[in-house]
Amino acid sequence: MTNANSSRPTTTSIVGHLKFLVPAIAALTLLSSTGCRTTNVSDKGGVVTLNEQFSITVPAEISLKQGAEVPLNIVLNRGAYFKRDVQLEVKANGVMVTPSSLLVKASDKPEIQLKLAATREAALGDYRVSVTGTPATGKPAAALVIVKVLPQ
Repeated sequence: MTNANSSRPTTTSIVGHLKFLVPAIAALTLLSSTGCRTTNVSDKGGVVTLNEQFSITVPAEISLKQGAEVPLNIVLNRGAYFKRDVQLEVKANGVMVTPSSLLVKASDKPEIQLKLAATREAALGDYRVSVTGTPATGKPAAALVIVKVLPQ
């Protein structure tokens, strides 16, 4: 015959299980209350979840003939909760960009089209065009496109 008390857990084993369960439950509660979102520290103070950030996409390279004009397509990749205006600044040497500065409202479409142009006398070669977007709050994003000026 077995002793009925021998199958019951001891006080020591119950305490051991509780030492494991309490931190596990606390961690699960914390994860569920934050929505399991990854965060970054904002330079403006506080914490910004990754789905509140944005990035900029531009073509890696564009060919442009002397005396010609081509579109520069820019896409703001907004996180699901990114609801801020973005000030775009475009800097180019050797080629012209119109407009070189633009405010993209939070309610605007994320696709923007600017114009790149080269004069007839533009020197042949590669030029860097940088696109920087600065939101009302949060970190700026930047992208670079190489513009190849070709003969007419």
